[in-house]
Amino acid sequence: MPMAEGRHPFHEWVQLEQPRLGTVVTYATDEFFGAKERLIDPQAPVWVDGKYDDHGKWMDGWESRRKRGPGHDFCVVRLGVPGVVHGVDIDTRFFTGNFPPQASIDACVSDEDVPQGEWREVLPRTDLQGDRHHYLAVESDAIWTHLRLNIYPDGGIARLRIFGEVRSEVAASDAVIDLAALENGGRAIACSDEHYGSMHNLNLAGRGVNMGDGWETARRRGPGNDWVILALGQPGTIEQIEIDTAHFRGNYPDRVSVAAALFPADEEVTVASGRWQTVLPESKLAMDAQHTFSSELQHRGPVSHVLMSIYPDGGVSRLRILGRPQRGE
Repeated sequence: MPMAEGRHPFHEWVQLEQPRLGTVVTYATDEFFGAKERLIDPQAPVWVDGKYDDHGKWMDGWESRRKRGPGHDFCVVRLGVPGVVHGVDIDTRFFTGNFPPQASIDACVSDEDVPQGEWREVLPRTDLQGDRHHYLAVESDAIWTHLRLNIYPDGGIARLRIFGEVRSEVAASDAVIDLAALENGGRAIACSDEHYGSMHNLNLAGRGVNMGDGWETARRRGPGNDWVILALGQPGTIEQIEIDTAHFRGNYPDRVSVAAALFPADEEVTVASGRWQTVLPESKLAMDAQHTFSSELQHRGPVSHVLMSIYPDGGVSRLRILGRPQRGE
């Protein structure tokens, strides 16, 4: 399915609930009908006709039993990396007569799997409907480690998507790190096209697991080329660039170039900016291979953003910007 179908503006942010970031659902008051782990399954929920287990109709989500007393059910999600949450999607797809009428979300900062301390409400009690997405904004700039999803009084939620920014503190040192890595606070912020694969895959940990686990554009039928911009977790000086075309064989770009710039915090970052300076001149790529560039690099920084251009189109699995973080004044 093309990436553009059904996209919401929240998808411009990182999905912090991804299990491959280390996110886990650590606790649920009840999961009689559906395991809590299904809440953050990366795959979209499905309906399976005639599938039953020992507890009744199998549902692809977290579902509690019918509550006969006071109170409400909730579950706790521990984020794999601390982050600022800008929005959520409380997805009730396929839950029709068993969805909760309302939900709310609290957040906290803790080292515990199931925090016992103070929680802060970040999403007030909100009405839900069955079998649909609920994209809801979170008005907070605070950094959180845990979210608590409250449902009133009981029922089932297919998926919880958490959209935001990773805020990871990089220790001050001269060590070379991946300045663009998601776990170090890097984030893809704009691209020309992501028809087949999200730009947010480019700076995930590890090599891509398949062709869908990378950034891939539609076939370009006119002039020009495709591009993507990444904001580094913090400014730094580039020492090496790695471009991985893993799993892309008949659809990898013919060539690639990388530019970079140091943008002031209050300036809009655009592909047309005059600040971009060439780091990696246009270079040939090969299919399904890791490409490492170091001696070829020109402008090395310090820089805060990188612009990767591919010619004319295609797919790239991972982009690594290895360098040294800029020391604070």
